[in-house]
This record gives sequence, structure tokens and C-alpha cells, in this order.
Amino acid sequence: MKILVTGAAGFIGFHTALILLNRGDEVVGLDNLNSYYDPALKLARLEILAHQPKFRFLKMDISDRSAIESTFERERFQRVVHLAAQAGVRHSIEHPHIYIESNIGGFLHILEGCRRTDVEHLVYASTSSVYGANKNMPFSVHQSADHPLTLYAATKKANELMAHSYSNLYGLPTTGLRFFTVYGPWGRPDMALFLFTKLILEDKEIDVFNFGRHKRDFTYVDDIARGVVSAVDRIAKPNPAWDSASPDPSTSLAPYRLYNIGNEHPVELLEYISILEKCLQKKAKKNLLPMQLGDVSDNWADVTAFARDMGYQPATPVAEGVARFVEWYLVYFKVNRDGQ
Repeated sequence: MKILVTGAAGFIGFHTALILLNRGDEVVGLDNLNSYYDPALKLARLEILAHQPKFRFLKMDISDRSAIESTFERERFQRVVHLAAQAGVRHSIEHPHIYIESNIGGFLHILEGCRRTDVEHLVYASTSSVYGANKNMPFSVHQSADHPLTLYAATKKANELMAHSYSNLYGLPTTGLRFFTVYGPWGRPDMALFLFTKLILEDKEIDVFNFGRHKRDFTYVDDIARGVVSAVDRIAKPNPAWDSASPDPSTSLAPYRLYNIGNEHPVELLEYISILEKCLQKKAKKNLLPMQLGDVSDNWADVTAFARDMGYQPATPVAEGVARFVEWYLVYFKVNRDGQ
């Protein structure tokens, strides 16, 4: 198939594009290569993708309406994987406007491109952050997610609602995937594992919020990317059993689906750090701090629906995944466990 992957130079986009290319799909990768984190890492990912004969790259911002419109008209994609967004829960507190431009305006441009060119299926990234103030765990796509705690989460919840409107109005099949704390090789420098590794190797303190007591459903990036590709292949369909008197948020009478992708095994942050210390063969200097503004104490995915529909099974234990990240980090940055 001919597939558009937005955010192809990003962490999840890179891994997803690789799987699609390795199985023979034609992939057009789109990314604006912004400086939210060091673009050198994005360029290094693109260099790997560029070796694939069926990959083409377009440097483009999804908030550029005319550029997106002309790209869809010219390329006529069969399916779209939309992973481009302004990322970062904490960053959204300080820089709210760019989240509206990219995550809301940009998503609208993707939806319009899909419906105007008869794209067969749109798969897009949502986030576990949409569960916000919910405390009933594991988080299920069948429960309400109407109380996001940050603007980032609110923009992703808005994406889910916008997708439903297009599924309803135009019959555009859409599948939203709520990712749970993704980590692994080629990860983002602003995320905990990357930051902790860098600081521990440099013999510097790491900030450990909520005194390290919160739990996360850390999910290895290869498991996530395989899940995304599985979703691409299973076009969303209406649920004829959907009942407005008892509405299921994850399905609809329109061709619309929402799923969680997680590891199903939440790990306390202090345990996560302990695993990292063993891989680095070095103890961390911890600066224990209270909970951050906009953060949640725990998250834990119920992936029953995704496992049933896609055959999804997370395959990478956290200890194995962290070890793979550390080995990548040491090679990529040409450092040893002494930080030299």
C-alpha cells in the first residue's frame, strides 16, 4: 500500500515506518523537524529510513493547510498514520498556543485531506493522558475520559471527537490509539529514561517526582509500532450493537474505534530507576520531589479490546526493554558506563 506517516522522523513514527517498509509498503514520511528537541536525532532516524527504496521524505508542517491539501491531492494515499503532534505534557503548560496550532489545526488538515481524497483508513495517535482525573484502573476505552488535566491531553481528546465527527459525516474510517508511556531505542530526549540515563552517566542528580511512588505502564516502542501497523490493516467499521442509551465511548454507529496500547504491567518509578541502575552499573543520585502540576499518580492500560481485535500481545518485559535502550544510547552517543 501507499501510506502516509506523519511525524516519520519522530520516535514512534520512525519505528512504525520501518515496519511498514520492511514488509513492502510504500511510505511517504512527513515531518517539520522542529527544535522541540535536538533535530540531529530526527535527522539520524531519517538517514536510516532513506536507505529504504520505497521511502520518500517531505519536510512539511501539518499546520500548513495549503501544503497538506496539495500533498494529499498529488499523492493519493491509501492509508494514513498520523503521529505528528506537538508532544510534551509539561511543555503544554508553558506554551499552550503551539498545541492548538499543531494538535488541533494540524489534525483538521489531515482529516480534510483524508476525506477529500477517499483515504481508506486513518490511524492516529492519542494518549493515556486523556484519562486525566480518572482513578479507576486499569484504564479502559469503555470508560469516560472527559476530565483531562493538561492542555496536551485536552487536544488529544479533541482529536478523538473530531475523528468521530468525520467518521459520522463522511464515512471516513478512523482508529485512535491511546499510547501508554512509550520508551526504547531512538527515544525522545525529553522523556524520563533518556534524561535519567544521561544524568546518571554524567554523575548528576535526577529529579524524581512524587518521590518515585507513581506507577507507569511502560511500553516498549517495538510493541507500540507493531500495534500501530496492526491497526492500519484492520479498517474501522461501525458497531451495529452501539446503544445511545448506554453509549460505549470506544465504538460508534460510524466507522470509528478507540483502543489502548500498553504493557498491562505497571511499574513503580523507583523500580524503573533501579532497573536502569543495574543496566548502567551505576547508582543514581535522586532528588526526590512532590508531584508535578498536571501529572497523574498512576496509569495502567486495559488492552483487552486491542488484543481481541488485533491479536496484540506486548512482548517486551521492562528489564529487557531498558537494557536495549541503554545499549543503543551507549553506542549512539559513543560513551561508556563511566560517562566518558
